Amino acid sequence: MGGYLLRFGVIVFPGTNCDADTYHVLDRVLNVPVEYVWHAATQIPTIDCLILPGGFSYGDYLRAGAIARFAPVMQAVARFAAEGGLVLGICNGFQILCEAGLLPGALLPNDCLQFRCQWQSVRVESTNTPFTSAARKGQVLHLPIAHGEGRYYADPTTLRRLNEQDQVILRYCTADGLLDPSSNPNGSLEAIAGVCNEARNVFGLMPHPERCSELELGGADGLTIFRSLLEFERSAQPTLVGVKRD
Repeated sequence: MGGYLLRFGVIVFPGTNCDADTYHVLDRVLNVPVEYVWHAATQIPTIDCLILPGGFSYGDYLRAGAIARFAPVMQAVARFAAEGGLVLGICNGFQILCEAGLLPGALLPNDCLQFRCQWQSVRVESTNTPFTSAARKGQVLHLPIAHGEGRYYADPTTLRRLNEQDQVILRYCTADGLLDPSSNPNGSLEAIAGVCNEARNVFGLMPHPERCSELELGGADGLTIFRSLLEFERSAQPTLVGVKRD
């Protein structure tokens, strides 16, 4: 990578099941510094990007992410994000970030009331984030999904603001990039699959990029998300890459 490497942390909640997958991609595939962060931690270690991975934190009791939102580490996550640190929430991580108010909207039960586990096409709506900076606007990524509560919802005012401020980052689409109800796997409002916060340093998505970052797994489009972070780091001002905390 040359020079400074982005340092990653992967949070582990009781019930998390994609922590090792995410760690593997960062450590073995991309060869960047990464460490686990326990849910009971009250301080974030010396890192630049914090990842909340997929799984079923606290068994998804009440609703997905509702209990994890009160884990001790989440206060530290909020401080980390407020200081400019990069935060990525994948599937259950996205649900937790919404429950914690770090991202707008909510993830509701799929409209089909069934768990959806399948490959899914998503269209990149914005490259103006550290998480999609290596993509092209309109680029179609083929990523796996696995969730029962992935239907994105926001009230009309919030939805209008998201569109006006370019905060809708991914939308479910057909393989050739068209928006069609048949390509929306969970009934998400406006086919939204991922959004960012106003500061653009917190991003959540329902698909699993860590599950498709090696060709042996059937595709490597997930690397677009991780490589975006690394490529963004090379060109960004230090204050935009998170607090380096040296």
